[in-house]
Amino acid sequence: MVDTTGDLRVTNARVVTPNGTISGGVVAKDGIIVGVGDESNLPDADREIDAEGNYLIPGFIDPHVHWGLSRYEFDYHEGLEHDFETETRGAIHGGVTTVVNFLLQKEPYVPDMDFFKRAGEENSYIDFGYHAIVHQDHHVDEIEALADSGVRSYKVFFNWYKHASPELGIDHSDAGRTYRVLDKVSDIPGGVVMFHAENEDLAIERRKELQEEGRNDLEAWSEASPNVAEAMQIDQIGRLTEYTDSRAYIVHMSTGEGVDVVERFQDKGVNLHAETLPAFLSHTYEQDDLGIWGKISPPLRGEESKKRLWEGIRTGVVDYVGTDHCPHKIEFKEKDTGKHGDIWDAIPGDNNGIEYFLPVMMSEGVNKNRLSMERLVEVCSTNNAKRWGLYPRKGAIAEGSDADMVIVDLEKSAVVDDDFYHTMEPRYSTFHGDELTGLPTHTIVDGEVVVEDGELLAEPGGREYLPRGPEGVALE
Repeated sequence: MVDTTGDLRVTNARVVTPNGTISGGVVAKDGIIVGVGDESNLPDADREIDAEGNYLIPGFIDPHVHWGLSRYEFDYHEGLEHDFETETRGAIHGGVTTVVNFLLQKEPYVPDMDFFKRAGEENSYIDFGYHAIVHQDHHVDEIEALADSGVRSYKVFFNWYKHASPELGIDHSDAGRTYRVLDKVSDIPGGVVMFHAENEDLAIERRKELQEEGRNDLEAWSEASPNVAEAMQIDQIGRLTEYTDSRAYIVHMSTGEGVDVVERFQDKGVNLHAETLPAFLSHTYEQDDLGIWGKISPPLRGEESKKRLWEGIRTGVVDYVGTDHCPHKIEFKEKDTGKHGDIWDAIPGDNNGIEYFLPVMMSEGVNKNRLSMERLVEVCSTNNAKRWGLYPRKGAIAEGSDADMVIVDLEKSAVVDDDFYHTMEPRYSTFHGDELTGLPTHTIVDGEVVVEDGELLAEPGGREYLPRGPEGVALE
């Protein structure tokens, strides 16, 4: 007789499924969802969790993180192993159950793919995939081989990092290299070119002017790369994408003007899509208390851009949210000058995004009536799975999908302080001091309860590398 008993049963939940929200529950067995629906029709399980009427949603998927940036203490490979453990530990506390990390080195990537896979498999708390930052000509040459290894997304710094942050070890790409990458990727099923969209030719001139004026404030950092620097670069990206009939994705879009440009190209049928960050949906440069903790690249913008980004998410122009989580020790972030130190010398990048991702989107999105829960799940989970070739294994509560799920209490609150995070560096983020309402109570990865009421119940390792093959066609 076949044993139909599941491993885990979640009941009394508002379950967000691809077909809408239902009252009922979910059963998982061997890491896979085997039942979704009314509790009377669900099989029994060895363990049952009462969701107490809270939402049960697919785990968030963070498509934009930079593991390995602790290389300021370690070399890149050692830092990658280190960050997979510390940062995905924060991920499961925050309700993120899948991550796609950016590979970054000057050397070719393909010879190191076995190491990259092993680094996550042995150290991560969650399943993972990779994008590759293409910033050398030999990276362009290995795009097809990367695709064969399951890496089908390639990030380009088009006219950025000519002068800024040389310690990051990134070389910018001109229009010629950008064209070659788009043209190559147009022939790769599921292939996407990702773009950091800022124009540094303009930004470097503005930075010189502001420094000559003696400015050293967060607003000056924003003025040093004005909104037009993003908008004009997205326009070029859109035109090159149209010219090559390729697929492009703007990472961390920060401006209302950017939303307008993306919408214009989408209306023409160009495959140009955009992601934004919780920080841009919540903060502006007017918040002087952020100091250099608020130094992000691209920078925080004004209130009008924040409003337009939310509008873009509601209307579908902006279809993805990620975090751009960059793990740095506070001493390296501040360059030992303190929270209100040298804005120009401090390292750009936000910390702890993967752990604040879900709480911020619940607090600022659902609880402030900016987004429905269903739309929130789309832009933070389902669409990310589709765009990166992981759907329906990831990003859905449906029979046959991985049992990666989160119970969310929309009334549960916490103030972000040094005890809020569980990552390498819990002492700072752009949300320190903020009260967030809408927190996870249970995180379930592959059918296993890994965090329950803040208690870590899992060990790192034993997770899977997620290659994206020809079946993972980009979301159109």
